[in-house]
Order: sequence, then structure tokens, then C-alpha cells
Amino acid sequence: MNCPPIVCKPKYIVRDCYIPRMIPYVHPVITVNRHIVVNVPQHFYQPMVQNVLVDPGCPGRRC
Repeated sequence: MNCPPIVCKPKYIVRDCYIPRMIPYVHPVITVNRHIVVNVPQHFYQPMVQNVLVDPGCPGRRC
């Protein structure tokens, strides 16, 4: 008497192979040029001339 063969469930061997796919990531960079007004004192010297009359009074007279 011959017995029929017993067939088991198959076992799987999985071999993963990864293929790279480039995904672009864009990072915007904003440069801000700031022009800042700074108050700086600027000194000006204005020459002035005064005429002063010095009167010693009359000679020999005391006041």
C-alpha cells in the first residue's frame, strides 16, 4: 500500500531590494537687508563778533 505524499504549506523567503528615489526638499532662505536710521548729533559752531567799547572815563575824575 502506497501512501500519498503529505504536502505542507509553503514557506516564503522574501528578499527586499530597496531602490532610492530622490524627493526634493526646498528650504527657502530670505535675506533681509535692513537700513536703520540712527540719529547722530552734528555740532555746528557759529562764530560771532562783538564790539565792546571800554571807556575809562575822563582822566583825573573819580566816580
